[in-house]
Amino acid sequence: MFNSMQIRVKLYAFRFAASLFRTELRWTQSRYTSISSVTVDVDPIMKKDKVSKAMKAYLERAKAHNEFMSIQNMEFKIGKRHLANMMGEDPEAFSQDDIDRSIQYLFPSGLYDKNAKPMMKPPEEVIPQRKAAEFNETGRPFHSMFYTGRPNYCKLLFDIVENINNLNEVEDQRLRKHLTPDQTQRLETSGYDWQSKEALEKILLEDISDTEYDNFASAISRLIHLPYSYRQKSFIDKYRRPLLIKTDSDQIPKPQLDENGRSYVTVYECLRKSARGDVTVIAPGKGTIKINGHDITYFKDIQAREQVLFPLIFANMVGKVDVSANVEGGGFSGQAGAIRWGIAMALRSFVDADIIDRMRIAGLLQRDYRRRERKKPGQAGARKKYTWKKR
Repeated sequence: MFNSMQIRVKLYAFRFAASLFRTELRWTQSRYTSISSVTVDVDPIMKKDKVSKAMKAYLERAKAHNEFMSIQNMEFKIGKRHLANMMGEDPEAFSQDDIDRSIQYLFPSGLYDKNAKPMMKPPEEVIPQRKAAEFNETGRPFHSMFYTGRPNYCKLLFDIVENINNLNEVEDQRLRKHLTPDQTQRLETSGYDWQSKEALEKILLEDISDTEYDNFASAISRLIHLPYSYRQKSFIDKYRRPLLIKTDSDQIPKPQLDENGRSYVTVYECLRKSARGDVTVIAPGKGTIKINGHDITYFKDIQAREQVLFPLIFANMVGKVDVSANVEGGGFSGQAGAIRWGIAMALRSFVDADIIDRMRIAGLLQRDYRRRERKKPGQAGARKKYTWKKR
């Protein structure tokens, strides 16, 4: 064991050796000043930045996507040039409208579904858009909600809740001052609906489930029903759409005058199931209804009579116009549906735009193409099956 005196001697010897080393180092630096001023380049291999595995995988996917898009763009330009040569047009001045017109001329299709028809669009419009890099080279995410799995969706819900809290604070402040919201700026909810699940996924660039979409719809519905929701109109309009486009005034037929000077409108091709007919609405009138020369008792069933009267009741035109209809084919249900659609289409010429929009939302202006489903072979009916027996 060392005593205290030996430890002190060893400590003094260590300090003395350290002072000698510092003196030798200063002497060496002063002697070789020219050598110390020379800079030495470090091997660039030693200065490699650390890149996370996630970033490497993303860069590989992005590189493959960019190569794929470049090939698709090149093929689109080649196809566009060939199509212009086939049509005898200048390839440099060949626009997208010219492409669509040429496709419709060269490849006529009787398919009704828009997605089933042949088309030729730029790859950027057909191929889904990719999300940008969500993290830096070290793997640190840019988005604060990256680890939720759906950062854009969660950020949308966060913004909705934040707007709700802000509007509640505004309402509390104005209540203390005995102020009420401006009813003239209240947002209109009728005639609008929220973006569909597919449209919302395109906006967010993320896939969401039905439950998550229902949560979004309930949250933003709560926001729009607040008294001061008009303060967030720009935010709300991003995620809602009109149910139906407003009717163009040019599509509504103009009334003609008969020999008595009364206005009338005739609607042809009134269809429902196997029934075909035409309907004439005359204004002003006394409310008389003629169906194949008979009154409303032409239909024995009460439900069929209600179908004929429903457009007049909905537009508040009972007793104000006369109706004359000729219909043939089908049964009473089909004939009543055909007359109902004809009356609704003719009433557009005698009511204002607000009632037309209400009729459109109620479905009065939409044709009913439903038909009876046929019986299938090997089955008891259209959907009914025979009882299976083992023996």
